[in-house]
Amino acid sequence: MRHGATLRAARRLNRASAVLATSVLLDSAVEHDRGSFTNRAMYTPLIVSALTLAISAHGTADKRPAAHRARQAVYAAGAATGLLGTAFHLYNVLKRPSAWTWQNLFYGAPLGAPMAILLAGLLGTAAEAVRDNPPHRARVLGFSAGRLLSAISGLGMSGTTGEAGLLHFRGAFHNPAMLALVTIPPVGAALLLNAASGPKDRNRWLARWWLRLVAWMGIAGVGFHIWGVQRAMGGWSNWRQNLIDGPPIPAPPSFSGLALAGLAALGLLDDHPDG
Repeated sequence: MRHGATLRAARRLNRASAVLATSVLLDSAVEHDRGSFTNRAMYTPLIVSALTLAISAHGTADKRPAAHRARQAVYAAGAATGLLGTAFHLYNVLKRPSAWTWQNLFYGAPLGAPMAILLAGLLGTAAEAVRDNPPHRARVLGFSAGRLLSAISGLGMSGTTGEAGLLHFRGAFHNPAMLALVTIPPVGAALLLNAASGPKDRNRWLARWWLRLVAWMGIAGVGFHIWGVQRAMGGWSNWRQNLIDGPPIPAPPSFSGLALAGLAALGLLDDHPDG
């Protein structure tokens, strides 16, 4: 029996990890440049996300049904970097006067940002685990791979929505399109969490359709953020300042990456409903 289904899902997860790693690489480069790289640890997410992107491209092209140790190591480093980065960002917020205030949450280190590289690492690690399965089943850590990845993607999408919602709340939702970030992804997250716990023999056409909508929303968000930079004083002629102060152009595709991961999870549920 061929490994077609598990290999296809693994390569989809590699692509999802690559999208998240690209978002982290570009976004952290801009945000940490704004902080003038005052702490040398601020270079870490750039290095790790670049390695994750490269290794994900390797995994996407790899058609062999077996895990790759180098990819596993890089993905594990990505997940660890996300956890450490979250701790650093939390410390940055808590050390400020009054600690938990809207002001500090708005303008301190973004608490949710490091979670993107954590998710890239987790999805990549799962991709390698899925590759290592025999053709007749797909399990990760003893759980159904489709259900586990649906849960991870759904929870990741919920957290990303919270981060985007906080920053758009800071912007007072001055553009009605900003509401899309706090309305469309939560439905996708709910559909994924339902897939993680619902009946195995179910037509999940709505979940697939909605996740594609989330993926396109992430791409459209790049266009909106480019427009937001253009609207700032000086527009692109003052790009050095406006890229730092304007809406983060690389951030929205993180939704696209999670939507791709969710679609891979749904594919596994169809091909291996019992894991």
